[in-house]
Amino acid sequence: MQEKPYVVIMAGGIGSRFWPYSRNNRPKQFLDILGTGRSLLQMTYDRFLSMTDSDRFLVVTNKHYFDLVREQLPDIPVSNILKEPQRRDTANCIAYASYKISEKDPHAKVIVTPADHLILNESKFILNIETSLNSCEQHDRLITIGIQPNRPETGYGYIQYFVDDSKAAKKVKTFTEKPNLKLAKTFLESGDFVWNSGMFVWKVESIIKAFEKYMPEVAEVFEEGVGYYNTDQEHEFIIKAYSQVKNISIDFGIMEKSEEVYVILGDFGWSDLGSWMGLYEIQDKDVEENVVEANALLYDTKNCYVKVSSNKLVVIQGLENYLVTESENVLLICKLDAEKKFREFVIDAKAKGENFV
Repeated sequence: MQEKPYVVIMAGGIGSRFWPYSRNNRPKQFLDILGTGRSLLQMTYDRFLSMTDSDRFLVVTNKHYFDLVREQLPDIPVSNILKEPQRRDTANCIAYASYKISEKDPHAKVIVTPADHLILNESKFILNIETSLNSCEQHDRLITIGIQPNRPETGYGYIQYFVDDSKAAKKVKTFTEKPNLKLAKTFLESGDFVWNSGMFVWKVESIIKAFEKYMPEVAEVFEEGVGYYNTDQEHEFIIKAYSQVKNISIDFGIMEKSEEVYVILGDFGWSDLGSWMGLYEIQDKDVEENVVEANALLYDTKNCYVKVSSNKLVVIQGLENYLVTESENVLLICKLDAEKKFREFVIDAKAKGENFV
């Protein structure tokens, strides 16, 4: 019987494109955004429980969110909540988890996933992951999950692959960051591009070899932690390690450079829930294509997302493609597709006072 895989959940983001609902002290991965009674982090944990045991989950998060993770996932060992002293992007987050797992189980298989994605068809998703776990056994393959695109989306990265209908794992040809609309349409029409989901499957020894080859400076830093991982000295070492590494994503640092990257195609109702617009797209809508989570009266209003506490009556007239939302001490009214403005919103709100972000 094969050993059960480890699952690394990346849960350190601040979710600024979901401001003001998502705040610095409680980002979106800790919120019940979908109204299921479970946060996005908890839903991610639940999704993998059929495949592995609670002691094989590792959650990598910012040190400020340690208590939130512990509160929401009480079944995983406290030592499996990895506290990042600073935000250093996905390459360092994955390196930390990989070296920690390797010290305990050098032949482990690992699934890496963000904490805040939506999966509508979980049975199809699990089959996809099982295929990926089988595929990563060959050579030193690094498997990424690609999502079959259904629109020319400019908010996602894309993966181009070599078409081979006889194999489940397709060798990756190129990675492209968020394209403009014209390029996204070309990708969609070509038939050999998928969305980059940011989920990965590999053997821990394979990803460590890749770090040693493509990011030797990162490998050197985290290799020094051997002997400290899974001990009381681990966090002290990590504070030092994170002061020595730069911000860099796993895609840029390894996936775009390695010759061992393969993609498994997925079609299981996926969204990265990266913005209010992304949430709007999956919600039920009224006849005017409005999503209304409020006690509201709407007149001549369409394609809007209204989310306000039910103890207020919201009256809106004449809006199209707008977000109207209130959370704690902030009321936000902006274009629904203005996600590129949110960084500016948050910076300016912070200048008004820390309590607004």
